[in-house]
Amino acid sequence: FLEAFVLTFLAEWGDRSQITTIALAAHKNPIGVTAGASIGHFFCTGLAVVGGRLLATKISQRTVAISGGMLFLIFSAHSFYSALS
Repeated sequence: FLEAFVLTFLAEWGDRSQITTIALAAHKNPIGVTAGASIGHFFCTGLAVVGGRLLATKISQRTVAISGGMLFLIFSAHSFYSALS
């Protein structure tokens, strides 16, 4: 539990969804924004957990890590070359 909490908290801190939630709370009911953001994050994380569990039955964690790393490198190279042009 603690590991999942810390990893999720640190990964989400300062991301675009948090900035959007701050902006939304500035103009709307903060309690409604908190409830909506919490429920939305719950479902998004729940889908990731279920999807990860299903994926783990088909392929190894090492394959997922290597594939994710390769995708990260591809996206970073694309971003780099897009910035140059």
